[in-house]
Amino acid sequence: MEDVNREFEQLKYEGAALEDKPREIAEELQRELAEMKEKYLRLYAEFENYKKMVQKEREELINHAHEKIIKDLLPIIDNFELAIKHASGVDSSKYVESMKAGIENTLKEFLRILEKYGVKPIDTIGQGFNPEIHHAISTLETDEMEENIVVDEFRKGYTYKDKLLREPLVVVSKKPKPSEKGLSHPLGAENLKKEA
Repeated sequence: MEDVNREFEQLKYEGAALEDKPREIAEELQRELAEMKEKYLRLYAEFENYKKMVQKEREELINHAHEKIIKDLLPIIDNFELAIKHASGVDSSKYVESMKAGIENTLKEFLRILEKYGVKPIDTIGQGFNPEIHHAISTLETDEMEENIVVDEFRKGYTYKDKLLREPLVVVSKKPKPSEKGLSHPLGAENLKKEA
């Protein structure tokens, strides 16, 4: 009987130990889960800080880029002020010439700065008309040049890093149509003679 009691006690002890195993496993899993949660929260906080840092750096970069452009444009203001200063107290013809020179210098400086940033004017006059680049607003009948040549420009066009930024407004040559008598006047003066 003692053997039976001993075996019973042994089984009871092992049963209690087995009952404690799931509890130990559960506690271990909860510890691991808590550690993982803590790592996740730390990583999430670091990521949020990283996003804020990148956003701040991006804003500073944009502001710095604008600051550089503005700083480069300041000499244009200086040129305008200088032209006005030199034009003061001079007679009118000298004033006009002084203003003209000042404005021309300012324009040259402005175009130089724009070119520095990749903006270039499009040469048009004397060039062949290209509908992908030019915007024709008028035609001029003439025998003095070939057809579809740009003869005048109303507004300059510009490219930005080889991309069309603004198309130029141009006048394009066109061969005159033959009149009934073979003579034509560009303003229609022959019609005035008939009416008189």
